Amino acid sequence: MKFGVVRFPGSCDEVDALEAAQRVGEAEILWYADHDLRGADAVIVPGGFSYGDYLRVGAIARFAPVMEEVERFARSGGPVLGICNGFQVLCEAGLLPGALLPNTSLRFLCKQVGLTVVNDGTAWTRATRAGDSLSIPVKHTTGRYYAPDPVLDEMDANGQVVFRYAPGQNPNGSLRDIAGVANAAGNVVGLMPHPEHAVDPLTGSVDGLKLFESVVPALA
Repeated sequence: MKFGVVRFPGSCDEVDALEAAQRVGEAEILWYADHDLRGADAVIVPGGFSYGDYLRVGAIARFAPVMEEVERFARSGGPVLGICNGFQVLCEAGLLPGALLPNTSLRFLCKQVGLTVVNDGTAWTRATRAGDSLSIPVKHTTGRYYAPDPVLDEMDANGQVVFRYAPGQNPNGSLRDIAGVANAAGNVVGLMPHPEHAVDPLTGSVDGLKLFESVVPALA
């Protein structure tokens, strides 16, 4: 089992994601300018400020050479996880529905939040159960999930809402308390909270490790 973790100019959480993935398998950094996933069985697009978040967050990273391979991999059923800025990149690439807008506070936030698992059948949630509560930190300025109501209704019907913020803990104004979503096939998942920062008791929670553990049986 091998994870590939994409590094863009401006990524800042790729090493954390790498070390989290290494707790359940092998992992390697993938350079943004390459056209090679180096045999990865699963791909993580990590958090940070890809290309300085110029133009629009994730909009430039979406055109990085490695993303051609990530898109091909995802569309063939390969498991892809986008975390924070990575979630934004996957939305910009059209691999996930919706968009991420500035927080209603218009301020950067960094705090521990509670999440509720909505769909435990995706490639990245099979080590959880629907209704599980997870404690995972968020840190972002542009994390308010948005999609038009008809799209949100369709996502709800299709099970594409994967995580919601726990009642009263929506930190950014995301519509319907959405914290993470999936594509229709369930192999691509994106979320604003950072599971790679919740894999060790010393940091207060190990709940994030469940996402990395999930993809191993999914591949098997």
